[in-house]
Order: sequence, then C-alpha cells, then structure tokens
Amino acid sequence: MAFLFLAVAFRFFWIQVVEGDALRSRAFGQWTREIPVTAARGEIYDANGVLLADNAAAYAVYARPNAVKDKRRAAEVLAGLFGLDAAELYSRLLSAKASELTIARRADRLLVEQLEGSGLTGVYYARDNVRIYPHGDALSRVIGFTSSDNAGLTGLEKYYDKYLAGKNGEIAYPADLVGKEVEGEVLYVPAADGLDLRLTVDFSIQAAAEAAMQRVYAQYSPVTAQCIVLDPNSGAVLAMAEYPGYDLNDVPREDAELLNSLSRNNLVSDIYEPGSTFKIVTAAANIEEYLRGNPAAFSPQYVFNSSRTRSVDGTTIRCWSDHKNGKHSDQTLAEALANSCNPCFTDIALSLGTQTFYKYLEAFGFGKATGIDFSGEAQGMLLPAASVRACDLARIGFGQTVAVTALQLACAGAAAVNGGTYYAPRLVQEICSADGKISTKIPARAVGSPVGEEASRLLASMLEQVVASGSGGRAYIEGYRVGGKTGTAQKFEGGAIAQGKYVSSFLGFFPANDPQYLVLVIVDEPQGAYYGSIVAAPAAREVMEGIIAIKGIRPYQ
Repeated sequence: MAFLFLAVAFRFFWIQVVEGDALRSRAFGQWTREIPVTAARGEIYDANGVLLADNAAAYAVYARPNAVKDKRRAAEVLAGLFGLDAAELYSRLLSAKASELTIARRADRLLVEQLEGSGLTGVYYARDNVRIYPHGDALSRVIGFTSSDNAGLTGLEKYYDKYLAGKNGEIAYPADLVGKEVEGEVLYVPAADGLDLRLTVDFSIQAAAEAAMQRVYAQYSPVTAQCIVLDPNSGAVLAMAEYPGYDLNDVPREDAELLNSLSRNNLVSDIYEPGSTFKIVTAAANIEEYLRGNPAAFSPQYVFNSSRTRSVDGTTIRCWSDHKNGKHSDQTLAEALANSCNPCFTDIALSLGTQTFYKYLEAFGFGKATGIDFSGEAQGMLLPAASVRACDLARIGFGQTVAVTALQLACAGAAAVNGGTYYAPRLVQEICSADGKISTKIPARAVGSPVGEEASRLLASMLEQVVASGSGGRAYIEGYRVGGKTGTAQKFEGGAIAQGKYVSSFLGFFPANDPQYLVLVIVDEPQGAYYGSIVAAPAAREVMEGIIAIKGIRPYQ
C-alpha cells in the first residue's frame, strides 16, 4: 500500500509540476483560438539618424472554417476583395483540416474596412507589417531584404534578425472543440516590437560613393564598380557601395540567379588578386623590420637594382613599364611605390623571407575573416607558409598569388597608415529600443598592431608622394594631403590568365599626415582603359571630394 501511494503521489507530482506548464499550454491551445498580433520590425538608421528601413501598416486576413456560417458567401466576398478564386476558396473552407486558413497577407487598410462591413462570421484580421526602404536601392547589398513574413533573408536584415524581428503576441478567443467561438474572457498578449539598429554608415558619404560608382559604371561598363570608405581610426564602415544594385522595395524574387547576383555583397564575400595595392603591406613590413634592426630589410634610402627584371625559380618578373626616358632607373622604396615597380617588391619579399613576411601577412589579417558583423564573409586565400616557393613569395610581394576580399585590403591599409593599429570593421554601432530604454553599444575593437607608429608615419608620407608625383596623380586634390596606391591586376579564370580582363583599384586616404578617411575603389573588368591610375584613382578622388564638401573640411594651406 505504501508503494502504491508513493507511485500515485509521484505521478501527481510529475503531471502537475514537471509537465505542468507544457500540459497547461496544450490545454489552453484546445480551449482557445488565437489571432496573431505581429510585432513591428525594428527600424534601421544611419549614424546621423537617417531612416534606412521602416515599416508600413498592413493586415493579414484569416478564416476559421468551423466558425464560418455561410461558407459560399464568405468565399465570394473574400475572393472579390483579395483577388482569389472563389471556387477554390470555397473548397478550402469546406474541406480544410486546419483550424485556421490564411486568406491574405499584407492587405491594404481599405480592403480590411470593406471586410469589416461585410458581416462575415469566422473571418478575422490582424496587423501585418510591410518592410519599406525610403531610399530604394541605396545600400541595397548591405541592408538586405526580408521574406514575405518579415524574416531577414540577406544583409543586415539577416545578420541582426533576432534583434530586429521582435516577438509576436496574440489575441486568444475561447472556443469549443471544433473551433467555434464561445462566450468567455478574451486574452490579449501584446507583441514585443523589434529593436532598432544604428549603423556606422554615414548616408551622405554613402550617397557620394554610390554616385561615383554609378559614373564609373557608365563610363567603363565593368561587371561591377565597388567602394568602401572606412574610418581608419576605429574600423567603422562609413560607406559600402556597389553598382549595379537593386531597389529593395522591388526585389526580383522571381529570378533567383539575378537576385543572387544583385544581392551578393562582393566587397565582403568575393576574393580577388589585389595587384599593386598590396605593395602597401610589403612596404610596411619592410619599414618596420628596418626600424627593428633586421639586416634583411632595406632602408628608405636604399637604391634598388636598376634592372627591370628579376629571375626567380626560372620565372621572369618584369616591371610594368620603363620609368625615365625609356630606361628603367635606380630607385628608392618611395620611388618604387610611386612607380609601382614589381622587381623592387620582389627583392623585399625574398630578402625578408617566408617566416618574417608571413608574420606580417597574418598580422594584417590576410587568410582569415575580419569578423565584420555581416553574413557570408570570405577568408581570402593565402598559401600555407610551409608550401611557399621562392617564386610564390616573390609574387605575393607585389600582390599576386594571394587573394583577398576588398574589406580585408581596406582594413590592412587602414592599419598600415593610422599609426599601426588594426581595427575589426563593423557596420552597426548601437542596438536600441524605440524608447531608448534598451541600448547595446558596439564599440571599436582593436585586435593588433602589425607595425609601429614610426613605420606607419614613414609609409604614409611615401604614399603621399605616390599621389603627389607618382602613379596615383589622378587622385590628387589641390590643397589637401592625399596618400594612396594604384593597382592593376590581371584576372585568372580556370587557373590561367584571362586575356583582356583586369581589376583596377585605388586605395587612398586623407589627410596623409593624420588619416581620417580611407577610400578603396575596385572596378572589375573595365572596358577600354584598365589601369588603376586611370580608372579607379579619379573615382576615389571624386569620393574624397564629396567627403570634403559634406564635412566642410578646409584645405591645409
């Protein structure tokens, strides 16, 4: 008897305590029928409060077949209001096994008002927000878009979906076993609206970058024209533009291939051989090693061999051009940067050696993700140090045999000239509620120091000369100290050089003596001209001139 008593007592305890909440929830679901109360999705703002993603009021319409008294009339009224097939809807109301049918999503208020006046029983409606984007195609590859039920599918909408989505509520009506309403207390569970995002992006700078990329696209008909603007002293992304884009209010959902192409953020997700812009990293490593007393490094005054070719492992590395009067001249590191001379950077990479050079490549973030708050980031491609041959190391020195994302290169460039600190990039600076009661700030995050302050300062001054008197001359802005480096890289397809296909680029920053803005422009397969000095440098200058005008930056002299 004692055993039986304990068994029954344990069973009571199990049902009422252990499984109590789950059983009460199941019972509540049987006693009631719920109408969802949709949470408002969080809004997205730029750094200055410009609204980038908003919600418009709409409604979802539902029918409970067991509670619809006149199914034929209900089918005719609903079909007429929402453009449905009346016969099919009537059949669904008659044969539906589900207790609830969704009749329409994102219905207009005027249609709902007509529905209210129809006197139909068993038909309900609830708020159903529609995502809208006030600026259409601006930041389209960054913001992303949502599904028909407002779940984030791409971009920041996807990455921060758990914050933006909120939590839906419900209105629970008492009902009998077949779903018909009965008299009783109606329970209202309010929705918890999603949190807002405040980006690091400055919409004015974004607009300037997008306008410049659109003009480059119109002039050179490339596959894409891309631009990143960073705050080099925090890693904050001030602009991330790519043309062509698409209107976020008119997403081409019916064409999966086109949608994937237009919505992919190539600046974060695609890799390419950077070419001569990578020489910034090689120069930075050399200068830092020289200042540390490494005899393998070259001093800023060292004059490199005047030969315009180098032979490494049986392969010949050539300079892209003769520099003076048809004859390749002797040159210092600063002149090699200005002239973009491949053999000089071959000498640096080989002299530093694989172990030392790779230490800097890893410190500058190559071969791994930057950690930006965005889905689908690529890690780039860096050969394992153990398998690098001399010819591979030589080519890495001037930006071949290595593949990077545009974001990786921009972050590395920022670290090279900002005093030597590598900052993880970020797109969002704050997550907050509309009333300001909930707020999570996302601060700048320094993750390393690839080079010291003196090396960074020397490099920045050399890169200023690249713009003042070298290959980056088309990025020069009168009265402003601009530094930078051009790049022109041949594309590889199927393991071989794709004839006539190039990636033109320019990485620039200003003021050169105290960098506040870094601009990277990449033009993929421009037609006609293809040198970075001709195609990308003027576009970067246009973006920088836009920033100067927007921020009211005065000339230094």
